[in-house]
Amino acid sequence: MYLNYNFKNKKLFDRALTHSSKSSQNYERLEFLGDSILDFLVGEYFYNNCSENEGKLTVLRSHYVSENYLAQVFDKLNLYDKVILGKSYQGDISKAIKADVVEAIIAAIYLDGGLTNSKKFIENYFELNNYKNIIDDNYKSKLQELLQQNFKCKLSYQTLPSESGFISYFYMDEDKISFGEGKSKIEAEQEAAKNAISKLFLKF
Repeated sequence: MYLNYNFKNKKLFDRALTHSSKSSQNYERLEFLGDSILDFLVGEYFYNNCSENEGKLTVLRSHYVSENYLAQVFDKLNLYDKVILGKSYQGDISKAIKADVVEAIIAAIYLDGGLTNSKKFIENYFELNNYKNIIDDNYKSKLQELLQQNFKCKLSYQTLPSESGFISYFYMDEDKISFGEGKSKIEAEQEAAKNAISKLFLKF
């Protein structure tokens, strides 16, 4: 048994750990499914256990499904020696791969043992019950508040697909102030907002 779950079909677990540099039978399709399952189960948890408004719930969910947090879960699970990489892959395991592997594992558990077991895995390793200790990292909201206090201008984001996910550009009127990258549009825009705060107000 590993991850507090005993796979009936161990090939699913192996596939969840296999990078595309190693085989066409890799984790990418599992990661796609796992991303949706994670979104749903984290959202369900906060709907049932947190009385905050929709905006706060969205911030909480985005924290727990973010690439940064998933990479932390990967590190906690100590999966470094488990990931199956091809010889063409060079360097350390990236944050993006760490996140993808965790999502793929969630999907593998779902396909092997159902939604209840995926839910148990998330509750065991994601520490959702510690949500009150999370710093509000809604940088878009913080940036808007700061700019309203100090500037009179139009704020906008231009968010586009990229090779690694999405890239977002933050504008004040016609001036490009910052950019950010992320696995999702939300992550990219939050990163662009965080970088804008750092550039404009030197607070981060």
